Amino acid sequence: MGYMVEGVYHEGDDVTKTLPSGEWKRSSSAVRHWIGEDEFPAVAARYHLYVAWNCPWAHRALLTRAIMGLDEITVSYARPNRTDQGWVYDAEGPFSDPLLGVQSLHEVYSRDPMKYTGRLTVPVLWDKAQERMVSNESADIVRMFGACFDGPELYPDALTGQIDDWNALIYETVNNGVYRAGFASTQEAYEKAAYEVFATLDKIDAHLAENQFLCSDTFTEADVRLFPTLARFDVAYHYAFRCNLKKLSDYAHLWPYAKRIYHMPGIADTVRFDIYKKGYFSASEKRNPLGIIPIGPTVDWG
Repeated sequence: MGYMVEGVYHEGDDVTKTLPSGEWKRSSSAVRHWIGEDEFPAVAARYHLYVAWNCPWAHRALLTRAIMGLDEITVSYARPNRTDQGWVYDAEGPFSDPLLGVQSLHEVYSRDPMKYTGRLTVPVLWDKAQERMVSNESADIVRMFGACFDGPELYPDALTGQIDDWNALIYETVNNGVYRAGFASTQEAYEKAAYEVFATLDKIDAHLAENQFLCSDTFTEADVRLFPTLARFDVAYHYAFRCNLKKLSDYAHLWPYAKRIYHMPGIADTVRFDIYKKGYFSASEKRNPLGIIPIGPTVDWG
């Protein structure tokens, strides 16, 4: 993925760690400004998103942009697979950068005057007026889009406690849980993470037997943060990350819930199953040394 120290790019990924126990730990985002601060007014056309179709954290931002109708926030999509330069862009076409014309994401980070140190991740919310980053934390971007622009209320005051509880559980055991399973380096660490994934999915499935969404009948930020993992589950995580006790499509309530979200206006346009397979089955010494992409599964989201 690459990283930067004081604004200088380095190949590799020394910031994300595998602990002595074999457990995999994700590093924290470092850029945490906020739309609505004096420096960053709530003017949608002022902002631009750098994302990658593969990345579930970037998917959160794309989902919220679609749900809130924020078409004025423009987008650059990185190529499906990273190189030794990290996330990269073509000179033209669907994987080019129409805003700055960069060839790699680290060029975006290097243009910020802050002299960034850390991993080079998407999404990045960019302020076109000041030519600087607003945030590279997906949870913040979701929250500020919902709070700072007109549209559906994704974090209503009456539900904040429920949303926070779901977010905490889902992040640790599902969103990040599949990665903890997929990148574990010991049997014990893998099994711990994988069983936690399915314990939470079972809990959500039981909850959805009597509720349309995570917070009763109200679609909220918690649903936004869960959906990207569900969209990738059967085509990627089930196989590539060995989260294979069940498929999403085996769940009586979770599967219809996921399809219900998929068919909400604008959501299907944020989903690319073909790219997910190419990305998660790309060549990896640990996970898929030959880089062979499976032909299946065929999953009917209709």
